[in-house]
Amino acid sequence: MRCIEYGRDRPETILLLHGGGLSWWNYREEAEILQEWYHVVLPILDGHAGSDRPFTSIEDNAAEIIAYIDEHFGGKVLFMGGLSLGGQILLDILARRRSVCRYAFVESAMAIPSKITHALIAPAFGSSYGLIRNRQFAILQFRSLHMREELFEDYYRDTCRIAKSDMIAFMKANTAYTSMEALRHCRAEVHLFIGGKETPGIRRSAERLHKQMPNSSLSVLPGYYHGEFSVNHPQDYAAYLRETLQKETVSSDGPA
Repeated sequence: MRCIEYGRDRPETILLLHGGGLSWWNYREEAEILQEWYHVVLPILDGHAGSDRPFTSIEDNAAEIIAYIDEHFGGKVLFMGGLSLGGQILLDILARRRSVCRYAFVESAMAIPSKITHALIAPAFGSSYGLIRNRQFAILQFRSLHMREELFEDYYRDTCRIAKSDMIAFMKANTAYTSMEALRHCRAEVHLFIGGKETPGIRRSAERLHKQMPNSSLSVLPGYYHGEFSVNHPQDYAAYLRETLQKETVSSDGPA
């Protein structure tokens, strides 16, 4: 597994898992801000631009990240965050290893399968994949994702580098994912975020996850589309993360 790292000399580690079809730059600005206090690790998910292996499953990617945490950080880190596909992988990690982190942000993660969308992915991408390298088509697709304009070149470059088989594989996994009952035993403080303009499926998924995890909160961000919190508002994301993690310092140091 390949990772981009910031603040390597910091004692506490946080991992941020990017969304499907994106890459580590999903969290680049957050990492640039947070490296002042934390060692920030940005894994490149399997099958994405810059990764070292094809995408097989959410479960395989989760197991790979757990093995990485075991090898490099003694089995646990302070914080983990994930967007969409990255959020699903994070949920699988939390279900498998209930104490892998003390805090987590799960953003815009689907936890209820979408059978119709799942069935349409292979034929849809089979006929349209060639258009991905068409710059005008990419611009229209990018605009439909409601991402900041300055991220277009990153998006276009890395989308063109994703193999057709990988794109179909991770999109099918994304639409087939069901959250595990073992999440009920997760010990992390989990913050769930969705945009106010997300699909009903994302909203229902967030409500389901909130019920599954007793130590969780759910925030609906007014006016936000899918993934906008981390992608379009990195300073706000970093500030909320920093505020959340400062509780760790207070609890560790005791009352003033």
